[in-house]
Amino acid sequence: MQNAKDSFYMALRSRLAALNPERTIMLRGAVRPGILVEEAEAPFSQTPSDVFILRWSGLGVDVDLGSTMVAEECEIVYQTCGCQSFGGLDRGRLLSAMDEELVAILQPFFTPKLSFTATPPAAMLTQVFWDEPAFAPVVSQQRDRLSRSAKVMVYSYQEQGE
Repeated sequence: MQNAKDSFYMALRSRLAALNPERTIMLRGAVRPGILVEEAEAPFSQTPSDVFILRWSGLGVDVDLGSTMVAEECEIVYQTCGCQSFGGLDRGRLLSAMDEELVAILQPFFTPKLSFTATPPAAMLTQVFWDEPAFAPVVSQQRDRLSRSAKVMVYSYQEQGE
């Protein structure tokens, strides 16, 4: 499933960079598109604002098909405090903008599966595909932050050697 997870993340990352090149994060001295995989980063003392964070959970396998299909749930978490220039009073608008960005970068609901064990990544034989997102209600945190999460089931057929 690692190739599928990596392919999903890189597809969303490149789509976000094209859609909103201003949504970035500085990590380990490098500016990157504002999306990251929680398990691939050092723990945060506080969850960063204005970025999308991918959390993986809930693995499932269907071996009754011609090829084994694997599914894993991805929770995409994001939050905002709003802009300082507006005293945070625009945080609802900014969260709505992130909702729209997430819907946009998830479409289309598939991407080629790649192996990122070499540079450049090698194309595999199948695709990674996913369901429409299921959005959770907005949560108010620490009175100055609004957050939301969306869950997406990501599917992939296992290939030889995976």
